[in-house]
Amino acid sequence: MRDKLQKIARHPATRKALSDMKPKKTLWSALGIILFFIAPEIIAYFYATEIVHFAQNGLAMQPSSLEKFDYEILIKLFEDGISWFNLGFGVVLLVWLFF
Repeated sequence: MRDKLQKIARHPATRKALSDMKPKKTLWSALGIILFFIAPEIIAYFYATEIVHFAQNGLAMQPSSLEKFDYEILIKLFEDGISWFNLGFGVVLLVWLFF
């Protein structure tokens, strides 16, 4: 099995596919990774309880169905605090971007 995986990794088509998937080293790609993966987790680390409290107060006011859905999503996203998976994935993408 290990030999088969190494054979696949060394195959020229696999190398070309990986190089095509790799993001270009630009400011926009770095900002995109930071804004979509790392920044939300940092915000969740510092402000998760305040965001959940805000959403619970909003739900207490009997909002419309769309607002209720938004508040429930906020609670689901921030009640557990930071997502180590998203933070780790963002760091891996940044490392992959620059190396």
